[in-house]
Amino acid sequence: HGVPGAMVSVVCNNAMNRSVREFEITRPGEVLDKTKELVLEQFEKNAANPSTERDETIKDGMDISICKVDTKNKSILWSGANNPLWIIRNEELIEIKGNKQPVGKFDPSSNFTTHEVKVESDDIFYIFSDGYADQFGGEKGKKLKSANFKKLLLSIQNENMQKQKELIDEAFETWKGNLEQLDDVCLIGVRI
Repeated sequence: HGVPGAMVSVVCNNAMNRSVREFEITRPGEVLDKTKELVLEQFEKNAANPSTERDETIKDGMDISICKVDTKNKSILWSGANNPLWIIRNEELIEIKGNKQPVGKFDPSSNFTTHEVKVESDDIFYIFSDGYADQFGGEKGKKLKSANFKKLLLSIQNENMQKQKELIDEAFETWKGNLEQLDDVCLIGVRI
Protein backbone atom coordinates (compact mmCIF):
# COMPACT_ATOMS: atom_id res chain seq x y z
CA HIS A 1 0.00 0.00 0.00
CA GLY A 2 1.01 3.63 0.03
CA VAL A 3 3.50 4.87 -2.56
CA PRO A 4 4.75 1.38 -3.63
CA GLY A 5 1.15 0.20 -4.05
CA ALA A 6 0.30 3.30 -6.07
CA MET A 7 3.29 2.73 -8.35
CA VAL A 8 2.32 -0.91 -8.93
CA SER A 9 -1.25 0.21 -9.65
CA VAL A 10 -0.03 2.69 -12.29
CA VAL A 11 2.20 0.08 -13.97
CA CYS A 12 -0.62 -2.50 -13.92
CA ASN A 13 -3.22 -0.04 -15.19
CA ASN A 14 -0.97 1.03 -18.08
CA ALA A 15 -0.26 -2.61 -18.95
CA MET A 16 -3.96 -3.49 -18.89
CA ASN A 17 -4.81 -0.57 -21.17
CA ARG A 18 -2.10 -1.70 -23.60
CA SER A 19 -3.41 -5.28 -23.48
CA VAL A 20 -6.86 -4.14 -24.58
CA ARG A 21 -6.06 -1.18 -26.83
CA GLU A 22 -2.74 -2.06 -28.44
CA PHE A 23 -3.01 -5.85 -28.51
CA GLU A 24 -6.84 -5.86 -28.89
CA ILE A 25 -7.37 -8.66 -26.38
CA THR A 26 -10.90 -8.89 -24.96
CA ARG A 27 -11.18 -12.27 -23.17
CA PRO A 28 -10.65 -11.47 -19.48
CA GLY A 29 -8.16 -14.27 -18.72
CA GLU A 30 -6.10 -13.39 -21.77
CA VAL A 31 -6.16 -9.70 -20.81
CA LEU A 32 -4.74 -10.63 -17.39
CA ASP A 33 -2.11 -12.92 -18.98
CA LYS A 34 -0.89 -10.17 -21.30
CA THR A 35 -1.06 -7.59 -18.52
CA LYS A 36 1.07 -9.86 -16.31
CA GLU A 37 3.61 -10.25 -19.13
CA LEU A 38 3.84 -6.48 -19.65
CA VAL A 39 4.05 -5.79 -15.92
CA LEU A 40 6.91 -8.27 -15.49
CA GLU A 41 8.76 -6.69 -18.43
CA GLN A 42 8.41 -3.27 -16.78
CA PHE A 43 9.53 -4.58 -13.38
CA GLU A 44 12.60 -6.19 -14.98
CA LYS A 45 13.50 -2.92 -16.73
CA ASN A 46 13.20 -1.04 -13.44
CA ALA A 47 15.27 -3.63 -11.56
CA ALA A 48 18.06 -3.44 -14.15
CA ASN A 49 18.11 0.37 -14.15
CA PRO A 50 21.69 1.54 -13.35
CA SER A 51 20.31 4.38 -11.21
CA THR A 52 19.09 1.91 -8.58
CA GLU A 53 21.47 1.03 -5.76
CA ARG A 54 21.29 -2.72 -6.41
CA ASP A 55 19.81 -5.15 -8.88
CA GLU A 56 16.49 -6.01 -7.31
CA THR A 57 13.46 -7.84 -8.70
CA ILE A 58 10.13 -6.30 -7.79
CA LYS A 59 7.96 -9.02 -6.31
CA ASP A 60 4.64 -7.25 -6.19
CA GLY A 61 1.44 -7.40 -8.16
CA MET A 62 -2.22 -6.53 -8.36
CA ASP A 63 -5.34 -8.43 -7.33
CA ILE A 64 -8.20 -7.79 -9.72
CA SER A 65 -11.51 -8.95 -11.13
CA ILE A 66 -12.30 -8.23 -14.75
CA CYS A 67 -15.43 -9.09 -16.66
CA LYS A 68 -16.98 -8.71 -20.05
CA VAL A 69 -20.76 -8.77 -20.35
CA ASP A 70 -21.83 -10.68 -23.46
CA THR A 71 -25.41 -9.53 -24.07
CA LYS A 72 -25.74 -11.62 -27.24
CA ASN A 73 -25.09 -14.89 -25.38
CA LYS A 74 -26.56 -13.67 -22.08
CA SER A 75 -23.36 -14.44 -20.22
CA ILE A 76 -20.50 -12.90 -18.32
CA LEU A 77 -16.90 -13.69 -19.18
CA TRP A 78 -14.89 -13.22 -16.00
CA SER A 79 -11.39 -13.73 -14.67
CA GLY A 80 -9.90 -12.93 -11.30
CA ALA A 81 -6.45 -12.59 -9.77
CA ASN A 82 -6.95 -13.52 -6.09
CA ASN A 83 -10.46 -12.02 -6.21
CA PRO A 84 -13.77 -13.85 -6.68
CA LEU A 85 -16.96 -13.13 -8.60
CA TRP A 86 -20.14 -13.27 -6.51
CA ILE A 87 -23.53 -13.80 -8.10
CA ILE A 88 -26.79 -13.61 -6.21
CA ARG A 89 -29.44 -15.74 -7.86
CA ASN A 90 -32.72 -16.91 -6.32
CA GLU A 91 -31.77 -15.85 -2.78
CA GLU A 92 -28.43 -17.69 -2.98
CA LEU A 93 -24.87 -16.39 -3.30
CA ILE A 94 -22.74 -18.25 -5.83
CA GLU A 95 -18.99 -17.73 -5.58
CA ILE A 96 -16.61 -18.28 -8.47
CA LYS A 97 -13.03 -18.16 -7.29
CA GLY A 98 -10.26 -16.45 -9.19
CA ASN A 99 -6.80 -17.80 -9.78
CA LYS A 100 -4.65 -17.81 -6.63
CA GLN A 101 -2.03 -15.48 -8.04
CA PRO A 102 -1.64 -11.75 -8.59
CA VAL A 103 -1.01 -9.96 -11.87
CA GLY A 104 2.74 -9.73 -11.32
CA LYS A 105 5.59 -11.87 -10.01
CA PHE A 106 4.40 -15.19 -8.60
CA ASP A 107 5.78 -18.73 -8.50
CA PRO A 108 4.43 -21.05 -9.72
CA SER A 109 2.74 -18.87 -12.31
CA SER A 110 -0.02 -20.10 -14.62
CA ASN A 111 -2.43 -18.67 -17.17
CA PHE A 112 -5.54 -16.98 -15.87
CA THR A 113 -8.84 -18.79 -16.34
CA THR A 114 -11.75 -17.16 -18.15
CA HIS A 115 -15.04 -18.33 -16.68
CA GLU A 116 -18.21 -18.07 -18.76
CA VAL A 117 -21.31 -17.73 -16.61
CA LYS A 118 -24.79 -17.78 -18.11
CA VAL A 119 -26.85 -15.05 -16.51
CA GLU A 120 -30.52 -15.12 -15.71
CA SER A 121 -32.98 -12.30 -15.38
CA ASP A 122 -32.66 -10.56 -11.99
CA ASP A 123 -29.19 -11.98 -11.25
CA ILE A 124 -26.90 -9.55 -9.46
CA PHE A 125 -23.16 -9.92 -9.85
CA TYR A 126 -20.48 -8.24 -7.79
CA ILE A 127 -16.77 -7.71 -8.35
CA PHE A 128 -14.72 -5.95 -5.69
CA SER A 129 -11.39 -5.25 -4.05
CA ASP A 130 -10.51 -6.76 -0.68
CA GLY A 131 -10.81 -3.41 1.10
CA TYR A 132 -14.38 -3.82 2.32
CA ALA A 133 -13.95 -7.25 3.94
CA ASP A 134 -10.50 -6.37 5.33
CA GLN A 135 -11.68 -3.22 7.14
CA PHE A 136 -11.21 -3.28 10.90
CA GLY A 137 -14.14 -2.21 13.06
CA GLY A 138 -17.06 -3.42 15.11
CA GLU A 139 -17.05 -3.72 18.89
CA LYS A 140 -13.75 -5.66 18.97
CA GLY A 141 -11.87 -3.83 16.21
CA LYS A 142 -11.63 -6.99 14.06
CA LYS A 143 -11.84 -7.43 10.29
CA LEU A 144 -15.33 -7.54 8.79
CA LYS A 145 -14.41 -10.66 6.72
CA SER A 146 -15.98 -12.15 3.61
CA ALA A 147 -18.67 -14.13 5.46
CA ASN A 148 -20.17 -10.94 6.92
CA PHE A 149 -19.84 -9.14 3.59
CA LYS A 150 -21.80 -11.99 1.92
CA LYS A 151 -24.49 -11.79 4.62
CA LEU A 152 -24.84 -8.06 4.01
CA LEU A 153 -25.25 -8.48 0.24
CA LEU A 154 -27.78 -11.28 0.70
CA SER A 155 -29.76 -9.16 3.17
CA ILE A 156 -30.12 -6.27 0.69
CA GLN A 157 -30.54 -8.23 -2.55
CA ASN A 158 -34.16 -7.19 -3.06
CA GLU A 159 -33.32 -3.48 -2.95
CA ASN A 160 -32.64 -1.52 -6.14
CA MET A 161 -28.98 -0.88 -6.89
CA GLN A 162 -29.00 2.75 -5.72
CA LYS A 163 -30.49 1.72 -2.37
CA GLN A 164 -27.94 -1.13 -2.14
CA LYS A 165 -25.13 1.41 -2.60
CA GLU A 166 -26.50 3.53 0.23
CA LEU A 167 -26.90 0.53 2.55
CA ILE A 168 -23.42 -0.80 1.72
CA ASP A 169 -21.85 2.62 2.40
CA GLU A 170 -23.80 2.99 5.64
CA ALA A 171 -22.83 -0.51 6.84
CA PHE A 172 -19.17 0.18 6.07
CA GLU A 173 -19.12 3.47 7.97
CA THR A 174 -20.93 1.91 10.92
CA TRP A 175 -18.51 -1.03 11.00
CA LYS A 176 -15.43 1.20 10.66
CA GLY A 177 -16.60 3.60 13.35
CA ASN A 178 -13.71 5.84 14.42
CA LEU A 179 -11.03 3.53 13.06
CA GLU A 180 -8.93 4.59 10.10
CA GLN A 181 -9.77 3.22 6.66
CA LEU A 182 -6.78 1.05 5.74
CA ASP A 183 -7.31 0.19 2.09
CA ASP A 184 -9.11 1.21 -1.04
CA VAL A 185 -12.69 0.01 -1.29
CA CYS A 186 -14.10 -0.72 -4.71
CA LEU A 187 -17.33 -2.61 -5.32
CA ILE A 188 -19.20 -2.89 -8.59
CA GLY A 189 -22.63 -4.47 -8.57
CA VAL A 190 -24.80 -5.04 -11.64
CA ARG A 191 -28.35 -6.36 -11.79
CA ILE A 192 -29.23 -8.15 -15.02
